[in-house]
Amino acid sequence: MADIKIQDLTYYYPETNKPALKKINLEIIEGQFVIIVGNSGSGKSTLLRTISGLAPGFYNGTLMGKIFLDDAETAQLSRYELVQEVGIVFQNPESQLVMMNVEQEIAFGLENLGLPYKLMKRRVMEMSSSLGLSAHLDSYVAELSGGQKQKVALAGVLAMHPGILLLDEPTSQLDPVAAEELLNIIRRLNEDNGTTIIMIEQRLERCCHLADRILVMENGGISADLKAGTRANRLWLQKAPAAYLPPLPRLFASAGYEELPLTVKQGRQLIKSYIPDRKAGSKINWYPDEPPVSGVDPRKDLVDIRNLWFSYPNTGEALKNINLKIREGDFIAVLGENGAGKTTLLKNINGLLKPSRGSIQVAGKDTRELTIEEMALSVAYLSQDPNDYLFLPSVREEIDFTIKNLKLSEDGYSEEIIRDLKLDGYIQCNPRDLSAGERQRVALASVLVSKPRLLLLDEPTRGLDYQLKEQLGKLLQEINQQGTAVMMVTHDVDFAAEYAQDICLMFDGGVIERGSKYEVLQHSTFYSPQIGKLFNNIADDAITVDEGVKVLLELTRSINNEKVSAL
Repeated sequence: MADIKIQDLTYYYPETNKPALKKINLEIIEGQFVIIVGNSGSGKSTLLRTISGLAPGFYNGTLMGKIFLDDAETAQLSRYELVQEVGIVFQNPESQLVMMNVEQEIAFGLENLGLPYKLMKRRVMEMSSSLGLSAHLDSYVAELSGGQKQKVALAGVLAMHPGILLLDEPTSQLDPVAAEELLNIIRRLNEDNGTTIIMIEQRLERCCHLADRILVMENGGISADLKAGTRANRLWLQKAPAAYLPPLPRLFASAGYEELPLTVKQGRQLIKSYIPDRKAGSKINWYPDEPPVSGVDPRKDLVDIRNLWFSYPNTGEALKNINLKIREGDFIAVLGENGAGKTTLLKNINGLLKPSRGSIQVAGKDTRELTIEEMALSVAYLSQDPNDYLFLPSVREEIDFTIKNLKLSEDGYSEEIIRDLKLDGYIQCNPRDLSAGERQRVALASVLVSKPRLLLLDEPTRGLDYQLKEQLGKLLQEINQQGTAVMMVTHDVDFAAEYAQDICLMFDGGVIERGSKYEVLQHSTFYSPQIGKLFNNIADDAITVDEGVKVLLELTRSINNEKVSAL
């Protein structure tokens, strides 16, 4: 293990005139837990790549300045020496997996290091057990869900016992339970083994309380270096842009509070400090706004799924006897553990997969009788990996391709989508040169321009900061209000609570519950947003930030009234 010292680091990707990193000077002491935040394209992933030696070693480009591990400059270390000290887990696990099955994948790095067989077996056992992969050691990697692949990639890196662990959004594809388990493992590595952790994470509500430091990146530089629990940290939170504020501090800041809690525990203690005499069972009364009414008939069925079963070759049933209706005007968030069948359900609805048994009707037509091209005219699908959609030289050509391929008329709607998704400045850029969050927005724009009747989204918030997620959520609500039904698979429970209408919970290939977000999310243990956990047994039906603000303002009003009465 080693200290990291970075001196005057500037880096250019090949054939670019704008530096991805600019004059970074940074020192990270051995054993620290550092979280890096910043908007899409700010240089977060590039910084990890330079520390690991992948930039310019793999990505080429021009690097100026120096990076040291203790007194050894990384540029002078061999790849064999560097990988034993620094491990990196990419944002997209697909780019890190090379072997056929899970056990081979976890052992791959160990074999390259030439470790003894018994030691390799022990490390494979430790990593597979700790990450819940023991039952999948013989599984083909290609048949795993996105979240399972992410855990396999992490296991392969952890098995090499690096002293420095670089993580690029490791929880982005994990369900809430798996994410908590993973963060606990990372915390234990840091606290028990002294492993240095440098982690990029957009969802600070999950992990900011674990960090010793938070680095804020903007335009390729570090704009703030915050130490945990310090006055500077609290002042930054009070003045921070919305792009960096998790739901809880944003809630209390919006309600005018000076103290901004980072965890549900801190938030509940703060609320109860204002109402110490609250009787057991008594709750804060508040009145929610009436939900907006869609301009379409909510009773009209768009998709009718009956007794749906589906199995992949040589595996068990992935979907089991699903009965579900999607009506015009619906906005449904599909939640569930990794491997529950969520993505498989979406692919059956849009015709990429055909039911093994049962039927799916879209607008009254059986999907077995429709081609993918016919389905695409009314059903748009955005998969987990935006790279699946990007193959043309510019963002403009990617978006125009959908219009030309589906023989749609250009009525200016594409320009509106480009503005809404903040892609104006990237129109002539090659999508492959963009950050993961930017590529996600380009892929989304390419499917939205078709004006689908049903929009299917698989993890659409992956790689997006809080501000971009808010813009995406409002855009989806606007599209939904115009009549497009939205069905979204996500592990982001807070995003689902803010913008969806209904929640569909899946487990072991089946739908176990479909209901309004208030019915499903309010009293869940893990599948509940932070706002819902904060107000559990304090205020009913408060699960979004706006609803939470109303509750806190009502609390403040009640306290002020009591003070006036006491006078």
